[in-house]
Amino acid sequence: MQSVDLAPQELRTLVAVADEGGFSAAGARLGSTQSAVSHAVRGIERKLGVVLFERGRYGARPKPAGARAVAHARRVLRMLEVMVTETRGVQAAVVGGPLRIAAFRSAALHLLPPVLERLAVSHPGIEPTVRVVREIGPGTAGEVAEGRADLGIATVGTGQLVPPGLVGDVLLEEPYALVHPAGHPAPRSLPLVDWAENCSSYTRTWWAAQDWIPAATVRAEDDGAVLAMVGSGFGMAIMPGLSLTGAPPSVEVTDLGAGRPTRTVGYVTTPELAATTAVRALVRELRAGRKQQVSAV
Repeated sequence: MQSVDLAPQELRTLVAVADEGGFSAAGARLGSTQSAVSHAVRGIERKLGVVLFERGRYGARPKPAGARAVAHARRVLRMLEVMVTETRGVQAAVVGGPLRIAAFRSAALHLLPPVLERLAVSHPGIEPTVRVVREIGPGTAGEVAEGRADLGIATVGTGQLVPPGLVGDVLLEEPYALVHPAGHPAPRSLPLVDWAENCSSYTRTWWAAQDWIPAATVRAEDDGAVLAMVGSGFGMAIMPGLSLTGAPPSVEVTDLGAGRPTRTVGYVTTPELAATTAVRALVRELRAGRKQQVSAV
């Protein structure tokens, strides 16, 4: 196969077009013109031998090959940034630079804060940013695979622990519990409150075998809204442990007993970023906090 050389600026052009949805907006972002960006993309497509973007009246959208190319471009550009940060860090004998973390809501609220607090003490030069991502479809793992995050706190499957192309490990198994208005005499008779991110296919199978669980008649945007609705008497819910951290006194949590479902929470990153100093430092802190998290939930 013929070797193809793409310059960093060409990679930035691909990312800008994908992010902005068109050549004009990408040009504004890059300090260039629409025609220059369009010309650059055509040149990249010639080099790769494949059309990357669907052009139309509404802009430019990545085709499947384009989406793959953009993901690689983001990851390559990130490694170029890491190269600069780590090279300078060796000379200064410090670990620093940005660290992009994607996490679903309850992990961002209840798992990450003590981890990041310890990280700030051990490596004050690292600058973490946390973005909350809904754990639906590609979820946090998708953010990592597409180059938008360095590490994701993800719900990992029971069959394949980590998505293809990524590396990671389990952090905790959080049990599900029945949540209902405090003091209610018959919580299992209440309507079910649910939200889209809740439960894996394994848990749904468990649900289907429970004849006392009705179909959800009340749906909320996230687990925090579910807790608020349950506390206000709208119904009961079945929720994982992290979501129940710091639950208000208006709700009561009841163990589901033997055979209760669990949700596996872990971290994922790319093979190339797994070897970087900032990600390794974060993973050490995540692993150090694993036992505390298990006991907490």
